[in-house]
This record gives sequence, C-alpha cells and structure tokens, in this order.
Amino acid sequence: MKKTILPILKILSKKYPSNSRTTLNRMRLKPNPFKVLIACLLSLRARDENTEKVSKKLFAIADTPEKLIKIPTKKLEKIIYSSGHYKKKTATLKHVTGELIGKFNSKVPKTREELLSIKGIGPKTANIVLAFAYGKAVIPVDVHVHICANRFGWVKTKTAEKTEIELTKVLPKRYWKELNAILVQFGKDICDTRSPKCSICPISKYCPRINVKRSR
Repeated sequence: MKKTILPILKILSKKYPSNSRTTLNRMRLKPNPFKVLIACLLSLRARDENTEKVSKKLFAIADTPEKLIKIPTKKLEKIIYSSGHYKKKTATLKHVTGELIGKFNSKVPKTREELLSIKGIGPKTANIVLAFAYGKAVIPVDVHVHICANRFGWVKTKTAEKTEIELTKVLPKRYWKELNAILVQFGKDICDTRSPKCSICPISKYCPRINVKRSR
C-alpha cells in the first residue's frame, strides 16, 4: 500500500492546506515556541474551537513563562476550564512552565530529548513544537495520524510511537511536517476514528479500509 502515499497526500494536501482551520496551523504562520507548546498542551482531549478560545484568553494575560507561572491556580483553572480536564492541565502548565524557567532560561527547548525530559510533554507534543515552532522535519503522531496510517495500509503498528518510526521509513521527508495538520483535519471531517464517512471520502479509491468495521 506504500504506492498510495503520494496520490492520497496530493489530494488531501489540496483539500486541507496547512494554514487553515486548526489553532496550531494558524499559529505556525507566526510561530512563537511558547505559545505553540502551551496551545498543544491545552488541545489534548479538546475540541479545536475550544482550544483556540482558551488559548486566546490565556495569552492575552500570560504570553511568557514568567507571566503564566504567576497566575494563581484557581484563576488558571477558571481560564482554561472549557478546554476540559482543566485541573490536570493546570497542573501540567504550572509544572512545564516552571521547568522552562528553572532549567531552560525561560526558552522552549529545540531538541526532542530536552522537550521529553519535561514531565507532561510527550512525543506528539514534542514533535509538534519541533515542527510548528522550529520548522524541523519530524512527524507528530496523534490518534488521527496513527489510525489513518494503519487504515491506509502505510504501516501496521499498535502504538503511536511505533507509527512515527515506521512512517519515517516510507513517507517522503517533504511531507513529514505537514502530515499531522492534514490528517487531523481529514480525521475530524471524514475519517472518523470509529465510523469513517467512506461514502463521501475523496480518497476512497486508494484506501483499503484496513480494520474498518463500520462506515458511513
């Protein structure tokens, strides 16, 4: 199924340009590493429209680590409440911000190893920061990328971490940074993780629908 990579990406990259729709996509036009990192942490298990609203509200009063760390916990919880899991996210934001100030001179690290050394930052978040904020050739893999890559037959993996490794072997490097933005939008619009809309899918003729048990 590797031969479907280029036809599928050609179609989807036109339908979902990288500067459209998602909060992180828009932020990459004027990348601020701290804002990209915080927005990514807020986006976990949250709808994109909520992430954008909460991010704007937060950055209006705290656009640096020093400003964010000074926000009282209860106030921060109230600000990010609509992003969901607000108590856990507040604790994560406080810890990550403290690490940036204490260990990295208030700068967001530029290496995967340093980013992953901060509790609360996982492989997906680290790669999004590296790709969106620093323009590095990495593949951020979330649930949409993981499921689509397996559904298309590009990889045969059980975890997002393994998917990232296998995709680097088959995906042309020029698509590494764009893949997440494309497949997140495609996943939300059509290729639902549980019940994809195969009847209206623009790439249906290329997709073997591996492990698809129910479609629309």
